[in-house]
Amino acid sequence: MTNATAAAPKGCTNFKLRQLTRRVSQHYDRIVAASGLKTTQYSLLSQIEHLGPVRPSDLAAAMAMDASTLTRNLQPLVAHGWAEIGPGADGRSRLVAATARGRAKRIEAQREWKRAQLALNERLGSARVAELHALLDDCLATLSGTEENTDA
Repeated sequence: MTNATAAAPKGCTNFKLRQLTRRVSQHYDRIVAASGLKTTQYSLLSQIEHLGPVRPSDLAAAMAMDASTLTRNLQPLVAHGWAEIGPGADGRSRLVAATARGRAKRIEAQREWKRAQLALNERLGSARVAELHALLDDCLATLSGTEENTDA
């Protein structure tokens, strides 16, 4: 068997990545849930705190999501009093900001996220996780800006 044959991918890359992503997400969700947040909510609250006050369109762009998804994901944060949507620079614009309760909730969730990260590193091995990060970063850099309209 040649090296090219041994290294040939088997199966669907998209399916395998989605399987891994689901498994890792389940791991983080299970641990971060102790804070009362889902990992998606923790991520959104972190971005709001980092960028905020921020226009919803800028927040959506920073998170690579469309406006309707952002609006849907913001609703529980606003309902719990962890984020607020207020007036922007003019009458037509809005700004999203984390509230004091939201900042406290993010800190609480960050402790759980750290616990989830350390547990994953322990389970997979820190060296393997570092290799995975490097491979993912390399793949993302390679694919950035090179998407073509091709049918698979």
